[in-house]
Amino acid sequence: MPITNEQAQPPLSFERIAGGLTGLLIGDALGVPYEFHAAESIPSEALIEFTPPNGFHRSHRSVLPGTWSDDGAQALVLLDSLLVREGLDLEHFSKGLLRWMSQGFCAVDGKVFDVGIQTSRALGRLAAGVAPAQAGPAGERDNGNGSLMRVLPLALWHQGSDHELVMLSSEQSLPTHGHMRSRIACALYCLWVRCVLAGGSHPWDEATSRLRLIAPPLELDPQEMEQVLDPANAECVQGSGYVVDSLWSARAAVLETSTFDACVRRAVSLGNDTDTTAAIAGGVAGALYGLSGIPRSWREGLRGNDILAPLLNGLISHHSIRR
Repeated sequence: MPITNEQAQPPLSFERIAGGLTGLLIGDALGVPYEFHAAESIPSEALIEFTPPNGFHRSHRSVLPGTWSDDGAQALVLLDSLLVREGLDLEHFSKGLLRWMSQGFCAVDGKVFDVGIQTSRALGRLAAGVAPAQAGPAGERDNGNGSLMRVLPLALWHQGSDHELVMLSSEQSLPTHGHMRSRIACALYCLWVRCVLAGGSHPWDEATSRLRLIAPPLELDPQEMEQVLDPANAECVQGSGYVVDSLWSARAAVLETSTFDACVRRAVSLGNDTDTTAAIAGGVAGALYGLSGIPRSWREGLRGNDILAPLLNGLISHHSIRR
């Protein structure tokens, strides 16, 4: 029987929470060297590693292997804000994003790279004093994946109803991505992760069903919701930076594979925005297979543990889970 908003969410395990957060960061780091390459130029999936094969023209060549990009940094900024403020505080979260951009907060080695064009515009508006809820560009062409790539910590942290989770995941998008389509994509992703954490057999289908039930009272635009939920999206995944394609590309990587490493490698193999597709897919796959399901070599090769460890410990303490 599906979990309703009135039923308590099931207890979460350290394995799944740590797997989700670590999986996002590893997926991101795995995709960094392959970003901007077309699918046909990506090495075979078996050869996709933090360090690409000899002869591959690596993107971001000054970035050391195992380093997460803006995707992982912004996700950790969100987690930090949730833990410090004990909830979603857009003002505090926005200040964290500005601190990331200017000081390298939550970035490995304090170095910021690969900032999205729309995010950069929005942060400029925030720095100029525009309120967080109005800072994110909201035109139809302003539907990049910048708020989707970072929203996972909200799903891992949240303990309330589906209704509240949808509202908060939509709201966290506003400082950088104000269009309803981006906000709905974030909501669906968080429900998907919640259903994975609950151990459902068909978590994507369960998440879409929950979203359809929640949408009317929240006045989510039905046309925009159909843009996100349209099954035809599954037929044209290409790993692009468009928020709907990013979500469905990640879905394809998760559903077409049966291990964490196969999932994130499949996501990278789609080409284009490889780090973000793999981060989104890696967050789901990490929650699905758990921390121990992530190859040890990647867990040990991921840089920035001094940043990740205290935030992960804070998240575990928030749920009062013992390792």
